[in-house]
Amino acid sequence: MKNFLLPFIAIGLVGCAGEYTFNSNLDNQLIVDYYKAGQVLLIEKNHTPPRPFDPLGVVDGESCQIGDNDTPASAANARTELRRHAADKGGNGVILNNCVTFPDSDSGCITRVLCLGQAISMESKQSYQ
Repeated sequence: MKNFLLPFIAIGLVGCAGEYTFNSNLDNQLIVDYYKAGQVLLIEKNHTPPRPFDPLGVVDGESCQIGDNDTPASAANARTELRRHAADKGGNGVILNNCVTFPDSDSGCITRVLCLGQAISMESKQSYQ
C-alpha cells in the first residue's frame, strides 16, 4: 500500500512548488494607517513622558455608536483614534488629557466617547542616552 501512495504524494508535493502570485484587494496604505497608532505611546495625564519631547498640538479621538446594533462607543477605541491623530501630526507620543462619555449625544451617535490630548514628538532613545 505504501508503494501505491508514494507516487501520489510526490506528485502532490511537486504540484505545490512553483511561482505563484498573490493578488489582494487590500490597500497597503490602509494597512499602514490602521497600525500607525501602535507606534504612538499613550501617556496618562499627570505622568511625565519617558524622554524629552516637543509639543505638536492638540488632538482628539472619538468613538461613536451609530446604530442600535453597533458596538457601544468605548474609551479604548477613542484612545486608539487619538493615537492615530497624533501620528498624523508626526508624533510618537500623546499625553491623554481627558475622555468624556456622552450618552444620547446630539451628534448622531447613540453613545459617544471623546478623548483629548497633546501630541508630542519625543527624542529617540539613541539621542537621549
